[in-house]
Amino acid sequence: MSSASVQECLQLQLLEMEMLLSMFPNQGEVKLEDVNALTTIKRYLEGTREALPPKIEFVITLQIEEPKVKIDLQVTMPHSYPYVALQLFGRSSELDRQQQLLLNRGLTSYIGTFDPGELCVCAAIQWLQDNSASYFLNRKLVYEPSIQAKPVKNIFLRMWIYSHHIYQQDLRKKILDAGKRLDVTGFCMTGKPGIICVEGFKEHCEEFWHTIRYPNWKHISCKHAESIETEGNGEDLRLFHSFEELLLEAHGDYGLRNDYHMNLGQFLEFLRKHKSEHVFQILFGIESKNSDS
Repeated sequence: MSSASVQECLQLQLLEMEMLLSMFPNQGEVKLEDVNALTTIKRYLEGTREALPPKIEFVITLQIEEPKVKIDLQVTMPHSYPYVALQLFGRSSELDRQQQLLLNRGLTSYIGTFDPGELCVCAAIQWLQDNSASYFLNRKLVYEPSIQAKPVKNIFLRMWIYSHHIYQQDLRKKILDAGKRLDVTGFCMTGKPGIICVEGFKEHCEEFWHTIRYPNWKHISCKHAESIETEGNGEDLRLFHSFEELLLEAHGDYGLRNDYHMNLGQFLEFLRKHKSEHVFQILFGIESKNSDS
């Protein structure tokens, strides 16, 4: 079937959000990234707002009964959901990294069985309620023999993240700590603008993205993502060997202050060395100067 219009998709998303809020009516059970998101979408659908509203992003805290644990389910609805895939990530302080990876792999695989146009957040919640216990209780039982026989295909992801600026010492430390803790490589270019590249298995990159944004970094966006399917460990796909802070000479000798602008010429050279020159245009829109206007 042909894909629905964005308006139709947003109407379906509002419908699903109404269902979720009636299922989880208590304060704090559904935490919207932007508390005004649903109102903004309603205004857009009514025609009182012209700009496309931000995507609906939220976290639902699920209470699993046996064992008694909590799972936070992070959900992002692309504008064309439910005709494109929902972005989901489940996390719990009671799971180690391997268990969390397997839980999310199982969840993603289940959501992949839905047809385009089918709403699936409620189904994802039900799947977690029904299936998460085995991931908590016994690491050894998680691999089903039928799955083990097939080579496991992993998604290797590279995310290019843009921020208006990155100056604060504590924020820079948080980004570097997340990069070192998770099995990811890349860099964080501090200053104005701030650019982060993170690469690794999809689950690790998504966890990094969630960690640095949560709870309230608003002026940041993922401008571009590259994903490759692999049966290997992904090491041959990496363009960077570690996760480091990138400090380039600024225009003017200001030190790292709010008027500190990165030297974009140097940044372009850095990207060339790492086979990523094409991303410069995506991040800064430079190609508009060369296009026929």
